[in-house]
Amino acid sequence: MAVLITGGTGYIGSHTVVELVGAGKEAVILDNFYNSKPEIIGVLKEITGSEIKFCDVDIRDEAALEKVFGENAVDEVIHFAGYKAVAESVAKPLDYYGNNVCGAVALLGVMKKFGCKRFVFSSSATVYGMPEKVPVTETSALSAINPYGRTKLIIEDICRDIYNSDNEWSFSLLRYFNPVGAHESGKLREDPNGLPNNLMPIILRAATGEIPALDVYGNDYPTPDGTCVRDYIHVVDLAKGHVAALNGMKKGVEAYNLGTGKGYSVLEMIETFKRVTGAPLPYRFVPRRAGDAAQCWSDPSKAKRELNWEAKFDIEKMCADAWRAARNKDYTK
Repeated sequence: MAVLITGGTGYIGSHTVVELVGAGKEAVILDNFYNSKPEIIGVLKEITGSEIKFCDVDIRDEAALEKVFGENAVDEVIHFAGYKAVAESVAKPLDYYGNNVCGAVALLGVMKKFGCKRFVFSSSATVYGMPEKVPVTETSALSAINPYGRTKLIIEDICRDIYNSDNEWSFSLLRYFNPVGAHESGKLREDPNGLPNNLMPIILRAATGEIPALDVYGNDYPTPDGTCVRDYIHVVDLAKGHVAALNGMKKGVEAYNLGTGKGYSVLEMIETFKRVTGAPLPYRFVPRRAGDAAQCWSDPSKAKRELNWEAKFDIEKMCADAWRAARNKDYTK
């Protein structure tokens, strides 16, 4: 029996494929390279030493999805595929609802048709909106403040509605905090098509001279140094969380925070990166971005308690691994 990984050539998806294969699971990747590159298939083969089946399919194409399920013994799905840029979602809300929500509905419909009822969903800490207090727990108020976050909340609600109609389903909703870092080989890393939105890819571009400086959005927040505080998690820890979610899955709908439980400011991340790598990192303060919470970090104790999972790597390793991958001349993704 196989695990279908939608969006399996993306940043988190590709790292999760590595961990799944390492755990002895058969992986089938489904992607259309909207935000990744075809070369990653060869990189995954090199890292895992395994042939991994790949299906070039748009998540909204129900006929193509049915063909994938018909040709493969898929009994579990990890769903990463989706648009993920907050600012873009504000500018193009219909694109985000059309791709993310309609794509999930198409996938879940085909899963139902084929009797596949184990679903791990790539959700996000954005579902907590502007948290009133930190750390946030899985029972904290849910209040997305942008279309991207709302697509995550809608899909979470769809999962709950499906279970209410058929309690044979098992759903794990994994609410990520801020993934950074790279595979220790230096051959897998975050490398989005177009302009990056997350902090580490922009740090790397500033450190390598691709851009003149890193823009730090706001230095007047009610935090110790005035910059936003976030929970950064190594992508390999995050990937291992998906394996733990599959292994610990039970009937019902369960949400889990995947984070370290520690908050670091943007300036702390910058200073750690400079100290660990020795690289120059010019930055400048610019006005706040609309919709940025001052601080948000997780209480990940439920995942530790129920899934026997916890993050192992600190921000020093996150920075070191990201820098190694950025300087890897053999990197092909």
